[in-house]
Amino acid sequence: MMIGAVLAISVALLVFLSPTAGAQDDGQSINGTLQYKDDSGERIPVEGVEIVLRDAGGGDLGSVVSGADGTFSLELPGAGDYAASIDVESIPAGVSLRNPDKTELTFNVVDGQSKALAFPMAAGEAGTQEAVSQSAIDSLLRLGMVGIIFGLIIAMCSIGLSLIFGTTGLVNFAHGELVTLGALLTYAFNVGLSWPFLLAAPLAIVLTAGLGGLNDRLLWRPLRARSTGLIAMLVISIGLSILVRYFFLWQFGGRRNPFRQYSLQEPLVELGPISLVPRQVVTIFLSIAVLVAVALVLQRTRFGKAMRAVADNRDLASSSGIDVEQVISYVWISGGALAGLGGILYGLDRGINWDMGFDLLLLIFAAVTLGGLGTAYGALVGSLIIGIMVQVSTYWIPAELKSVSALLVLALILLIRPQGILGQKERIG
Repeated sequence: MMIGAVLAISVALLVFLSPTAGAQDDGQSINGTLQYKDDSGERIPVEGVEIVLRDAGGGDLGSVVSGADGTFSLELPGAGDYAASIDVESIPAGVSLRNPDKTELTFNVVDGQSKALAFPMAAGEAGTQEAVSQSAIDSLLRLGMVGIIFGLIIAMCSIGLSLIFGTTGLVNFAHGELVTLGALLTYAFNVGLSWPFLLAAPLAIVLTAGLGGLNDRLLWRPLRARSTGLIAMLVISIGLSILVRYFFLWQFGGRRNPFRQYSLQEPLVELGPISLVPRQVVTIFLSIAVLVAVALVLQRTRFGKAMRAVADNRDLASSSGIDVEQVISYVWISGGALAGLGGILYGLDRGINWDMGFDLLLLIFAAVTLGGLGTAYGALVGSLIIGIMVQVSTYWIPAELKSVSALLVLALILLIRPQGILGQKERIG
């Protein structure tokens, strides 16, 4: 009865995932502020700079000139893909782009969204060796910080996957859908039901955790009881991933949508070239707090010790009086909660999409493998390395190929240390 009720409630909630639910009637637009810091650290607006807007096919949609306060704003004809470029000839003397190569930004907007564009400026003329060198350092620092935030999000998603593998041996390809589920449920409450984000997110995490435990109870535990092989279970997880992912597409649609709150924010923390908006600051501190809490649970609590015992030797743990199935159930619940939280933070920063968890899945697997299969701390270390490499590599290679750099690092480290950074060698035979 309880399981049926939870399933019924979950399906009912998912019907609110339609992109038309709670849609805003406001038009689409772009906006931003052009400014730079002088030697004293004061922000100086840049006036008279022209921003040209084009559609996905390269058609000219008009332009806008920054005002006396450095701001600009331009209405868009509708949702879709666009490109905005800055006319470098209109930049006043004594001011230049921090990265002279980044004169165009491509972006996507959804119904009712106002997109904030950033063209970082700096004092001094472009083209000098000193300016280029400083621009490169600033860009790498900014990308490195974005990579740390991205790595922390991957860490929360990957720790659950690593613990599930450690206790059951299952390589769960459907783990990415738990990541997506957390973001989509939050969207359902926040946009579909117009609940505040700070109320929607915790409830979505609880539901994702519960559905993670339900997933184990209804599917994986019966398969383990029948002694189903790990290869067969891996194939089942792939099928489950495809089924759930396209259910999300059916209900949510193919567009990327934002939450109602916290999409547009002014910088809260500025450290040299690095600017962090409030949601990024919250992501950093919340991620660190959650990861420290996970570490303390693993090391200090009875449940953590039982979980490590099951991961080390399941039969020995069972003979010592540990309820193995109960431990595994708690691992699934914890993994679902962490995956849901990771999906919410990822969606808060980059928008919600029906296959966002699947897009992260390759990087999650890379992080878990790099850190060492079955180790929570290894997943954390691997995630930070993967996150930083993925973002920093976009300085040299197109953003579409950024995942390649992570896989190259994974291959190189595994050639030197096949068990992963914190993994342990195993003797076979």
